[in-house]
Amino acid sequence: MAGLQLLSEYGLRVDGRRPNELRQIRCKMGVFSQPDGSAYLEQGNTKVLAAVYGPHEVRLNRSKTHHDRAYINCQFSMAVFSTSERKRRPRGDRKSQEMDMNLNQIFESAIRTELYPRSRIDIYLEVLQADGSNFSACVNAATLALIDAGIPLKDYVCSCTSTLAPSQGGAPPTPMVDVNHVEETLGGPGLSMSTLPRLDSVVHLELSGTRLHLSHIDPVAEKAATGAADIMAVLDKAVRGHVAQCLHAREVSGQGADA
Repeated sequence: MAGLQLLSEYGLRVDGRRPNELRQIRCKMGVFSQPDGSAYLEQGNTKVLAAVYGPHEVRLNRSKTHHDRAYINCQFSMAVFSTSERKRRPRGDRKSQEMDMNLNQIFESAIRTELYPRSRIDIYLEVLQADGSNFSACVNAATLALIDAGIPLKDYVCSCTSTLAPSQGGAPPTPMVDVNHVEETLGGPGLSMSTLPRLDSVVHLELSGTRLHLSHIDPVAEKAATGAADIMAVLDKAVRGHVAQCLHAREVSGQGADA
């Protein structure tokens, strides 16, 4: 990929998007019957499954309980076939453990844990295909799965990753939203931001890769926040569509029972 430009002379990215455009997001709730809640989300070519169990009583490990709130347990993993190189350890490595910790912090801030004392909520996330912004896609998929499970949230939890396209021809670096794998690899540092958009609250912020100059922090962060708000609109539409579909199915089944 030597010599590949992240932005063309017409201001288009390698996949044809403008710097402020999200990848296409497809999502579906209730994809499994065994968990209390589940969701499948595609963010471009990044594909994630999320499953939620709980809230349920903690029976074995009593140390992982809180008398005044629920204990949140997030587990992140990547399928061995999720990248071009086969992963030897799809879960349990240092990177996965770091993701688990960050996900725990995010959803402890977003879930109304005080409603479920001495209980536990398990959130399992599996990346089926990785093509950039994997962490953000997992946060968005987990939000849908939690809503499907009927667990109260303070707000939608939406995450987006932004980066900087290197300067070209004397032009300043350009912030880009919802980065793919090529942009993560060849672009500047990636800034992942998870927010509660309606509450105007940031619950997680992480900078990966090289250092980000102080003068670029605000535009890159603003791009990530705007992307998270746009993602919330997509998730909200999916949730409303899923609820309408469930209500319609209930009405149809009720009419069939009356007949």
